[in-house]
Amino acid sequence: MSLVIQEVRNAIGIITFDNYDRRNALSKAFIADIMTVMNSLLYEEVRVIILRAHPGAKVWSAGHDIMELERPGRDPLGYYDPLEKIIRAIQNCPTPVIALIEGGVWGGACELACICDILIGGPNASFTITPARIGIPYNPSGILHLINRCGLGAAKEMFFTAQSVNAERALRLGILNHLVAATELEDFTYDLAEAIARNSPLSVSVIKEQLRIFSNALALNPETFERIQGLRRLVWDSEDYIEGKKAFLEKRAPIFKGE
Repeated sequence: MSLVIQEVRNAIGIITFDNYDRRNALSKAFIADIMTVMNSLLYEEVRVIILRAHPGAKVWSAGHDIMELERPGRDPLGYYDPLEKIIRAIQNCPTPVIALIEGGVWGGACELACICDILIGGPNASFTITPARIGIPYNPSGILHLINRCGLGAAKEMFFTAQSVNAERALRLGILNHLVAATELEDFTYDLAEAIARNSPLSVSVIKEQLRIFSNALALNPETFERIQGLRRLVWDSEDYIEGKKAFLEKRAPIFKGE
């Protein structure tokens, strides 16, 4: 049974998250279904893709399925992690991807949303980046994606505090392109998607790829990259990593010792 719903309207592909019992957590199965539907929509030559939860959702996505995080001593967000695969798929998707945001966006779902080309949110949209709350490291590309979206200062605050950014502030920070009343959200999103679909798909695709290249134009020498990986290993080898996951599953506040 698929965890997403596929629809096509006038060359616009719509992917509706349909795993609400799990708050649309980004499990391997859920991500696989999103990628399968994305490929199907591209085969149908849609010109825009919209990612959304069900209308009126209180949670867009709860983020990485914590039950599937790697065991201590392993990188929890390695290159071949399903979350990293779907993020690259959206980046490399030749058609623009719009995130229609209703409800909370948590953890890795923040990166998934922020890597979309355009974000349109309702008044109940919020964004919370949670690795420090759970005691896990974040990967370099994910940090860069958030910096590209909202700037260094805002990214620092979001990562350090793990506090939610509401819709109005998300608009000011540039996370949201548009903040729209709940009653107008769907019509506004589809109108914008139709405006894109009317343009040259080849031109739009090439421009999207150029923008992706420019946004990633940050050179790191091998020594610096190795140091970043070494810093991250300090976290995924730590007792705090074990405590963070355990506390989450036990639904209690973690007791971090910095060890």
